[in-house]
Amino acid sequence: MPASPSDVRADRADRADDILALARLATRRGAIRDILGWLTWRTGGPAALVGDTGRVLARPGGESDPSVARLAAEAAVELHRRGAPSAVLGGGEGPPVHLIALDADPRTYLVVVGPDDPRCGTLLADAARTLGLCWRLEWAERERRRIESAEGHSREAVLHLLMVGSVPAAQRIAGALRAALPSVIQVYVIECPQPRRREIAQRIDREAGGGAWIVPCPVRPNHLIALVPPGTAAPSATASPPGTAPVAGTAPAAGTGPVAGTGPPQEPLDLLIVRLVPECRVGVSAAVALRDTPTAYEQAIHALAVARNAPEHRAGFGGDVDVTVLAGPEGYLWASELLAPCLRYAPARRADPGPQELLGTLGSWLSFGGAASRHLKIHRNTLAARIRHLDELLGVEVSRSLPAQSAAWLALRLHTAPQAAAARALATPGRTATLDAVLGTSAAGTWARVQLRPLEQTGPTATLETVRTWLRADARLPAAAAALGISLPGARKRLTRAEDVLGRSLLTAPSAKYELWLAMRALGSL
Repeated sequence: MPASPSDVRADRADRADDILALARLATRRGAIRDILGWLTWRTGGPAALVGDTGRVLARPGGESDPSVARLAAEAAVELHRRGAPSAVLGGGEGPPVHLIALDADPRTYLVVVGPDDPRCGTLLADAARTLGLCWRLEWAERERRRIESAEGHSREAVLHLLMVGSVPAAQRIAGALRAALPSVIQVYVIECPQPRRREIAQRIDREAGGGAWIVPCPVRPNHLIALVPPGTAAPSATASPPGTAPVAGTAPAAGTGPVAGTGPPQEPLDLLIVRLVPECRVGVSAAVALRDTPTAYEQAIHALAVARNAPEHRAGFGGDVDVTVLAGPEGYLWASELLAPCLRYAPARRADPGPQELLGTLGSWLSFGGAASRHLKIHRNTLAARIRHLDELLGVEVSRSLPAQSAAWLALRLHTAPQAAAARALATPGRTATLDAVLGTSAAGTWARVQLRPLEQTGPTATLETVRTWLRADARLPAAAAALGISLPGARKRLTRAEDVLGRSLLTAPSAKYELWLAMRALGSL
């Protein structure tokens, strides 16, 4: 018997309500789960999305019946075998299973188990169109996140290769990402709120016109590291128009001045960052060759220590961290002798770290301390075991003693210097060098006085004595405070003042504690 006009109107009204409900659900976060939950309520049977292999891809929240899931999986596999777009399978002794294919690749089916209603097919067809759009959108979002994660890991790998001196390998990976590395760079270390790090990185990249190579710091979750071509600037709505005097207090850092020309006003990138995101603090290195990225990173960390207390929230590096002036041929020979046990080490098992990996661990630990486990992507217990092993190999307590750490730090710097191999060849055969001999040269004395001059000339006497006591206490703040007879916050405040005077980081790694210890040792003041 044909349906009456009133029944047809009622069916149309019900269908319109259903389509409107589906449209509203599609706008929610977690739309697929909510739509499946609504279908379960609307039809009276469990709803799910099932792949062509029988794998359940999505379902409403709550407990699921394993037998119902099995029926849905078997029905999806059977329908895929038949090549049909929709069907009602089962029935008889078991519940009917309604299936309809979504417009998706790979093949995905909307499955509802149990309802015995002839109008269910229309409802599922309408729901399948909405679910198909939501499923494609969710799939695209997953793919976007996957690609973004892969690119992030690749960028981190490039940074790691640059930090260990493998510049050609870093350039090859960067070229594969179609973002060539500049031959001359400045390193920016940007301290920002951790939850906003991704947003801030995207904003900096956009403002820099894609010219900045930005990497979330693998060691510190609130740091961004950017490799930027010198002179990078961005259009600024608040920059002074051409021909007018610049605003006082906004002088650009060296190498980051406005771009000359007749285009729109330009603003140095570091000033733009702190203007757009006032919570940020920015440390900027000097311009260096790409191979000197590790040095530039340390410079930016030192500048960041100053930027934290600077009124403009940014600072450029103005010091010198080159320690190769400390050593002639004997210095390079001394470095090789200190590291020789590690260089000659042959691991007992193939899986154990070899000499270069141990030296890499030592360098990372001297730079980052316990956070080196995140830098090296190893467990903290593995890091601790390697450092104990290095104690035994080198015959000194690099794990605890600042003098041993400073010597190892200098030895690593000299051993990896570009001129090290040639200088060792000029060393006197059979001669043994010592650290005191390396630090006893006139060049070392000049270098040491340059390192300490800011503290001696502009810093209060108490600050200089605090630094000296802190170094004698193996750079342990509680022991230094006790030796000085002041509170822990008081000692920290003095060291923070010393950071501002020196323009170097002391309390945050990488720290200048090794250079300062070597400088005071060279001048006999420790």
